[in-house]
Amino acid sequence: MHELSIATAIVDRAAELARADGTDAVAAVTVRVGELSGVVPDALDFAFEVARDGTALSDARLVVEEVPARAWCEPCAAEFPVGMPPFFWCPACDRPSTALRSGRELEICRIEPRA
Repeated sequence: MHELSIATAIVDRAAELARADGTDAVAAVTVRVGELSGVVPDALDFAFEVARDGTALSDARLVVEEVPARAWCEPCAAEFPVGMPPFFWCPACDRPSTALRSGRELEICRIEPRA
């Protein structure tokens, strides 16, 4: 389960960012997880609970914002969902697309300090 190593990295980085902002108490960490990132949000949530134990984030919750995979078709200027498994064929002009606009994200986007 690679989500545990990802969750550990999130906990470490969030604690580091919180300390840089002058606090050790974190209430929540929000992450964006792309549909094609290879990360299962439920598994990440479970792994986060394990990884945060005994750290400055021991009471923090993980908020996961799921990002759908979307592609761009250059010939017809259409953006479309690729789904899972991904299908990079433009539904508007019936041509293949190689431009992925979103869906591979895995990033911390917000840290909420504990009051």
